[in-house]
Amino acid sequence: MWAHVWGFLYSNYFRFWLKWILRLLTGKCELQRVLGGAEAGARRTLSIEHSLESSKNKVLRNAVHVEEAEVEKCVRDIMKEKKIEQNDTGFKTNLHISLLQISGYKKLYLSVENLRKVPYDSENEEHEEQLIELWNLLMPYENLKARISKQWCDIGFQGDDPKTDFRGMGLLGLVNLVYFSKHYTNESRQILSRSNHPKLGYSYAIVGINLTEMAYSLLKNGALKAHLYNMVSGLPQMEHFHQFYCYLVYEFDKFWFEEEPESIMHFNQYREKFHEKIKGLLLDCSVVLTLQD
Repeated sequence: MWAHVWGFLYSNYFRFWLKWILRLLTGKCELQRVLGGAEAGARRTLSIEHSLESSKNKVLRNAVHVEEAEVEKCVRDIMKEKKIEQNDTGFKTNLHISLLQISGYKKLYLSVENLRKVPYDSENEEHEEQLIELWNLLMPYENLKARISKQWCDIGFQGDDPKTDFRGMGLLGLVNLVYFSKHYTNESRQILSRSNHPKLGYSYAIVGINLTEMAYSLLKNGALKAHLYNMVSGLPQMEHFHQFYCYLVYEFDKFWFEEEPESIMHFNQYREKFHEKIKGLLLDCSVVLTLQD
């Protein structure tokens, strides 16, 4: 309760006076202090994002919703509003980068969400080609005898037709699986092999789709901001989301075998424990969670 009261008082009263005092002492507005003091990356951009969202000035508040094409104009408008000289190239450049990152994060979420909403369609040739590509990447020495086959269980699908397993995450689940198998082929085959362990085994593809949901939810609730703001000095792309997914797959496999669950029936319990571990790592403003090619 007291935390909520303090938050309300700080946001509505104390913050204004603190900013006013600091401006008197330094001769700089909050944006100038942040951009001139914090190092590039998440610490700076998260501070800028918070400052803009908390501002009572409409121009500043709307800046967090600016489109990529409007970023340059938005920077000029903010500088004009805050009476900052337009020839202050350091301020202009750093604010431009932060606004691109903020804008890019929102755009990336929409791209990921749109891909998730695409249902797997067995009548779509491109969807089918990606599914067969996944098989060939993971099982290069074994031919798939038929499109509907119990062989799909060998790479961790639940039944004879993988399309039913993509219902929750749509095409995003398949694209993630293919991306990991294509860019980290040796690792994906090793993890598939480990997933067939007689005691600690798990369904590789099903777990992979489950980790897609984890990556998606972390992106949706903003938990990936620090990671992406540190990783990309500009617009985050779908590639960067896929890279984070690859990290999750690799680290979950290690985590699973380190924990040595009694059986796959405890999957949800350990999945949540892993989720909490990742959320904890993402709280670090200097975090970057990726695998290297």
